[in-house]
Amino acid sequence: MLWIIFMLLLFISSMEMLTQNRWKKQVNAGLLENCTGCVLCSEDNGCITCHHRLFLLIWRDGIRQYGMCVHTCPPGYFGVRGLEVNRCTKCRSPSCESCFSRDFCMKCKDKFYLHKGQCFRQCPPSTTAQPGTRECQETCEPGPWSEWSTCTHEGRTCGCKWGLETRVREVAGAAKEEGSVCPALLETRRCRMRKHCPGGEHHTT
Repeated sequence: MLWIIFMLLLFISSMEMLTQNRWKKQVNAGLLENCTGCVLCSEDNGCITCHHRLFLLIWRDGIRQYGMCVHTCPPGYFGVRGLEVNRCTKCRSPSCESCFSRDFCMKCKDKFYLHKGQCFRQCPPSTTAQPGTRECQETCEPGPWSEWSTCTHEGRTCGCKWGLETRVREVAGAAKEEGSVCPALLETRRCRMRKHCPGGEHHTT
């Protein structure tokens, strides 16, 4: 009786060792579909470590976690290279399609606009939406117009029939950013001049 139990245990142990050896060979040979590019792979969880040029992408399906080795990270992720493993890290914002770091977005998903690394459904105040680039562009908020300048022509204030006068306005607050959209900050208009200058000179144009 003891001999039969011993033989049965020996048979079970031999089958387990055979199964483990077969699994190791499959992993080393890269025969498992979910172990492409892996250095170390799990039957249940896919890739654990990747070749040094690849990125490890991990995603969840319910309570299970899977790993895959990829050349480039998919939308919504960015690549972080490390000493032991390169990882695809998910962008923090779900509305971000491509990010430079976890909190700095470079491209937003449809129906969102990019502004200073963040995604917005509606552009913030002092910006305007650019449908072509899906970005929010800075706009200027100019102050009030100045008074019209003296009517002049080539530096003279008299002796001609017509001249020009100008007025200006400045951008309120900090200096406008490069590429910002500003309304007109200077205007000119035609104006009449005094034909006769002090001293009796008379010029017409």
